[in-house]
Amino acid sequence: MHAKVVVVGSLNMDLVARTQRLPRAGETLAGDSFFTVPGGKGANQAVAAARLGASVAMVGNVGDDAYGQQLRQALEREGIDCQAVGVCAGVSSGVALIMVDAASQNSIVIIPGGNGLLTPATVQRFDRLLQQAEVIICQLEVPAATVAWTLARGRELGKTVILNPAPASGPLPADWFAHIDYLTPNESEAEALAGVPATDIDSARRAGERLLQLGARKVIVTLGPLGAMFVDGAGSRHYPATVVKALDTTAAGDTFIGGFAAGLVRGMEEGEAIAFGQRAAALSVTRAGAQPSIPYLAEVAPCGRQ
Repeated sequence: MHAKVVVVGSLNMDLVARTQRLPRAGETLAGDSFFTVPGGKGANQAVAAARLGASVAMVGNVGDDAYGQQLRQALEREGIDCQAVGVCAGVSSGVALIMVDAASQNSIVIIPGGNGLLTPATVQRFDRLLQQAEVIICQLEVPAATVAWTLARGRELGKTVILNPAPASGPLPADWFAHIDYLTPNESEAEALAGVPATDIDSARRAGERLLQLGARKVIVTLGPLGAMFVDGAGSRHYPATVVKALDTTAAGDTFIGGFAAGLVRGMEEGEAIAFGQRAAALSVTRAGAQPSIPYLAEVAPCGRQ
């Protein structure tokens, strides 16, 4: 079966420490627990799309270490096509050091490892996967040149192209916008890209409108418990979030992206796919960890749709 969603991006092993609060600079705290779990924005989004009903292929790199084997195996267990997940000799796999406090907020440091060696030429070798896809998803945890090539190739092929600009610390290259169908920043990423705060529903709409002015076709600003703001040339719409008690927000955004993409390839209209992704993300924050928190289709499917 051809993969309808192709994710070009990162695979990381998450090293997670839970603590009552995040440490201040120079401070040492006693933590509550520690565990390792497969993650990385690209891999998380691939897992989310697969669990939520899409056929998925992953394009990325791991190192030649035990983490790399575990990361690839985690994707294969979900039925994800891993033919394009390469192993980089003499390089570590990507690692994310994550601290989660009692309020379920997190602080993350990423070491790219093999992710940093994902080149445009690597992706080009698997162009057949892009040709067969309906939706192509990218993030910013692999080299910018690789993201730029993939976005442009996706547009050339006429695919639906989603860019989750995470982690973004500044504006995107101006020529990227023309290749993106859906730009999906969170609050801080929207501010970094647009230069406009996105701290509430109204300011998120303004940030989205600014991103349209910069060339974006459609923008979905995810706002955590405030929901999501959709903005395009026809106007804007706010999608309220499902109210839940959050345990761990890690991978909530990735779950939304994967769910949104899965909804699109399963034939949902745009707004329905957004709401579907939101329901999946709401479930994910009630569980610990990145990939372990991502729900399955049967848990979030709307009535009558499997």
